[in-house]
Amino acid sequence: MRFTFTGDRSDPILTRIADGLRAVFTRKGHTFIDDPDDAGLRLVFNFIDPVKPKTYRRKAKAVFVVSIALADQRPENVLRQAYPLLVRSLANLCIYLVRDGEQVQTYFVTLEQGYYPIPARGGEAYFEYLYDRLHPLAGSQLVIDNEFHPDLERPLWEGDDLTRHLGAAGKRLDALNLLPAPFPIHEMVDARDLRHIERLYGIGGLSYGNLSVRKDPRRFWMSASGVDKSNMKAVGRDILMVKGFDPERNVMLLSVPPNVTPRRVSVDAIEHWMIYTEHPQVGAIVHVHAWMADIKSTTINYPCGTIQLAQSVA
Repeated sequence: MRFTFTGDRSDPILTRIADGLRAVFTRKGHTFIDDPDDAGLRLVFNFIDPVKPKTYRRKAKAVFVVSIALADQRPENVLRQAYPLLVRSLANLCIYLVRDGEQVQTYFVTLEQGYYPIPARGGEAYFEYLYDRLHPLAGSQLVIDNEFHPDLERPLWEGDDLTRHLGAAGKRLDALNLLPAPFPIHEMVDARDLRHIERLYGIGGLSYGNLSVRKDPRRFWMSASGVDKSNMKAVGRDILMVKGFDPERNVMLLSVPPNVTPRRVSVDAIEHWMIYTEHPQVGAIVHVHAWMADIKSTTINYPCGTIQLAQSVA
C-alpha cells in the first residue's frame, strides 16, 4: 500500500507521530510516497490545524484519509470538538491528540461510532497499536454505489405484504425510540457538513439503522438511505428491491419501477446482501443503534458500507 503525509507537522509531537507512523508502515511492507498527488496512493495522513483544518482532495474514492489534529488541552467534550474536524477535513478517520504534560492523549474519531480513546503505550508499542487499528480500515473497500434497473415486476410497483410489514416494523422501532443516531451528530455539525457526510460516505438522514426482509432466495426489500423509517411507503423511494451485487465494480444492483426517480438504498446493503447469501435461514434483518450487553461484535470498526464490515458481520 502506498501512503503519504500532507499538512504542517513541524510541532515536535506531530513530527514524532509522523516519524513513528512512517517507520511502522514501512516496516510492515508499505511504501512511502513524497508526492501527495501520486495516482497510486491508498492512504493519506493529513496533519491539520484544529482551528482552520484544510482538506485533502481525493483523486479516487479508494483513498483512505486520516486527519491528525493536536490540541493544547483536553476539551470538555472531545466528540463535539473533534467530530467537525473529521468532516471539514473530509477524512475517513481523525486522530485527535491532546497534550497532557509530557504525555499525549490519543483519540480515534470515526463517522459511525463517535470517538474512543487509544490506550497509553510507550515507544514502538504505541505505533504498533495505531498500525493494527489503521491498516484494516485503510484497506477496506466501500460499496456505496447503486445501479438502478427499471425491471421491477409490475405487481410489485405498489409493494406487497412484505413491504407493508417492513413499514409497520419501522413505525414500531420509532415508537420504541430505537432510530436515533448512535450519538447526537446533528448537534456536532451544521447542515452543510451533514450534506458532506451524505455525499462522501452515504450515511446520514432522518433516522438511523435500517430494515430488510427477504423476498426470495436471491432478492430482498430494504429501507432507503436516510429515509424516515417511521413512514416508509413508496417502492423505489422509501423501500428498494436489492437484486444483487457486482463484485468487479463494487456496485449494488437494484430493481425499481420505471416511473419513479429512485433514492439510494441504505449504505449497509452489502452487509445485508452477504448475510442473506451466507445464511439462507435468515428471513429479515433489523439494524438499530442500541447498546446490548454480552452479545458478539466485530473486533474492528470497519466503516459502514464496506465489504470487510459485511464479511465480519456475516
